[in-house]
Formats: sequence, structure tokens, C-alpha cells
Amino acid sequence: MQEFASAWTPHPGTAASAFEVQNERFLKINLGGGVVGSTGGRALDFVWIKMGTMVAHVGGGEVKFEREGVLEHGFRHAMKKAFTSEGADLVRAHSKSRAPVSLFLAEQGKSVVLLRLAGDSVVVNGNDLLAFEPTGIKHTITMMRNLSALVSGGLFNVRLEGHGFVAILAHGKPIVLPVSSGHPPVFTDPQATVAWSGSLVSDFHTDVSFKTFIGRSSGESFQMKFVAPQAHNNGFVVVQPYEEVPRPEASKGASSG
Repeated sequence: MQEFASAWTPHPGTAASAFEVQNERFLKINLGGGVVGSTGGRALDFVWIKMGTMVAHVGGGEVKFEREGVLEHGFRHAMKKAFTSEGADLVRAHSKSRAPVSLFLAEQGKSVVLLRLAGDSVVVNGNDLLAFEPTGIKHTITMMRNLSALVSGGLFNVRLEGHGFVAILAHGKPIVLPVSSGHPPVFTDPQATVAWSGSLVSDFHTDVSFKTFIGRSSGESFQMKFVAPQAHNNGFVVVQPYEEVPRPEASKGASSG
């Protein structure tokens, strides 16, 4: 029993910081302020997380979870959330006593991928955003205006920019496809696309014919197209080995409750 516990107990990384990936499927977030570990990494006063992803917390007492306010980021942000049926509902988590707490997040056994922004930006599928640092990163909702976005099921994404960690979710181990100016565009399946560089221009590419409407399409009628708009500009697209079909509206409402 002791061998089992020792083998599977989470241990901090060598460069302890606010965000740490544990066993590829868990995200550990260090809350409570102050420093973390011998390397002097910093803990957070609070953090934004995806609603329903907390699986455990250990340390200095109770953690308080507060759902994101409707008008917390302005009226325009609120209107975008009101007219999107899929939810990246965010929750603010913080230690009530400000004592050190380790908060563990996970969702459906998905892989956790960490990105560290350094003044740049990333766009994440709304359903695949797990957590991000609150003070150095600004987040905004970007809606898919193209009609094909409704057909493919993706209604909105979240754009994050600034400085700090962003944690995203993926089914299995994703691949990263480079996108460079002066090279051909990159095309991806919308339901397998997790995130992409904020500097890229994204659009929908359609291959709709009469066969599509009589049920004899290839199944790849709608694709996302990514290009790097400026000279010497590079970016990337994160793609997972899984086509994630959005849940029906009724089941989403039940799970959010």
C-alpha cells in the first residue's frame, strides 16, 4: 500500500510554479499567495477555472468558488455570452484563509496542456479552456460569424492575451501544426481543433455540393483555414486526435446546473 501511495502521490516539479501538470491528466494550481517550493515560484491569490473541473484540493482550509458575474467584464462581453449556447462558464477560486492550497482540476480524463503567454495571444475553443492566470491575462469571447460555424457546432472561442499560464484540454496527445507566412494555409477539422495563435487569420472553408444535402457527403464538408497574414509572421494550430461533437442543448443545461 505504501508503495502504491508513493508511486501515485503528486509531487511538485523541479521548477514549482502557480500551474503544474500532474500525470498528464491533472492540473495542480497553487493558491494562497506567497512562494511555492524551494525554487521560489509564486502562488496565486485567485484563479479562473472552468466550472465543474475541480476534483480535489488539499492544504490550508476551505476554497471558495464564485461564478463569473454577468457584467463582470462589461456589457459587450455579457451579450456575447448570452447569445452563445455553448459555455466556457468560468469560476473564480481562492483560498478563504489565504493559506497555501493545492487545487487539482481535471475533466473526463483529457490531457492537460500548458501554454505560457509572454505578451502574445492564443485563441482557445470555448469548451477546451481549463484555467488561466487572472492578473496578467485578459480574456474576451470571439464569436464565429460564419454560418458554417453553426453547422460544425462551434459557436465561440475565447481569446487570451498578456502574460501568464493558460491551461487547455485535449483528448489524447495533440499535435501542433506550424503556420507560416508565404506558405500554404493549414486546414483542420473544426471538431478536432483545440487552439491557435492569436496572430493567425482563421476562416471556414466549405466544400458543399448537392451530395451534401442528400446524405452522401464525404463528412469533411466544413474545415477551418489558417493563414499567417504578415511577412515573417509565424503561428501554430493545436489539433487533437478526436472529433469532439458538442453535447445536445438539454444535456448542457443540466450539467451546468
